[in-house]
Amino acid sequence: MDPSYFILAAIISSIVLVQVNQRVGSPVIAIFVRWLRWIVFGTGVAYMCVDFDLINRPFWVLTLVFLLVWFLCETLYNWLGIQALSVSPLPLFPRYVSNASGEEWPTHPRLLKVREWLRAQGFKQVQAVKAEIGGGVFLRGSVYQDEEARIRLQVTFLPSATGMVGVCYTLVSIATDGTRYVTDNFYIPFAGFYPENWLVERRPWRRGLKGLLSRHQKRITGETLVAFDSDPVTDLNAQQHELDHLNTQLGFLNPHAERDEFGKITQAGRYRVWKEIWMLNYLGRSVRYQ
Repeated sequence: MDPSYFILAAIISSIVLVQVNQRVGSPVIAIFVRWLRWIVFGTGVAYMCVDFDLINRPFWVLTLVFLLVWFLCETLYNWLGIQALSVSPLPLFPRYVSNASGEEWPTHPRLLKVREWLRAQGFKQVQAVKAEIGGGVFLRGSVYQDEEARIRLQVTFLPSATGMVGVCYTLVSIATDGTRYVTDNFYIPFAGFYPENWLVERRPWRRGLKGLLSRHQKRITGETLVAFDSDPVTDLNAQQHELDHLNTQLGFLNPHAERDEFGKITQAGRYRVWKEIWMLNYLGRSVRYQ
């Protein structure tokens, strides 16, 4: 079969998926788009080289070479992005404050159904929160609890360049021995260290809240849980401080006194972030760090 037909089909599929994803903002679709884009580049450039007799090598050899070229170029792009983040004033662990304007829930019908579903399940809103990540851009969210206050849910709305609002969920429960069970579907790389008493499970592919809640409930089955008694902002900022302190101790972050000179993230930390970016972008899963 003429490979040009396959390449053309991949290009059309990629364009269609990009258009669809501009409306739905799905990280799952974004993963397929990245794979298609990589394959189109490798096969397309190889086909042009063979068709125009630019390089006298087999098509499959050239395809592998140009797939590797794409990998190296994207690695350089990601590495420069990590470097820019490290030296930028953007906080890695932003401080949360109560959102004085109240709950700012997007009016997209898909997201409004999520809020109605939460109410039907007995979850009640506890507090609306926000955190500035720089340049007047805020992460906005809303924190809910179940009727017994043993499952706390944070709904985080993520702004994007396309204007679509992404949404991620974080479910948290605390056992009587202090173990913190965290189940979320964030597709943003973290790559750092968690405290020993945190059992974190990230499920970027699981976009539906119903399935994520079922998974969290399964994880805490048989555990004796304590009710949340602190307000969400206090708890969130305590978590942010603990993560910053731990990751500085373990060498993921530079000491605060050295960050102006060397950046926030160490060389070892930057490698971990790069690795997690690739895992999330192309496999939809985060690295399992202890």
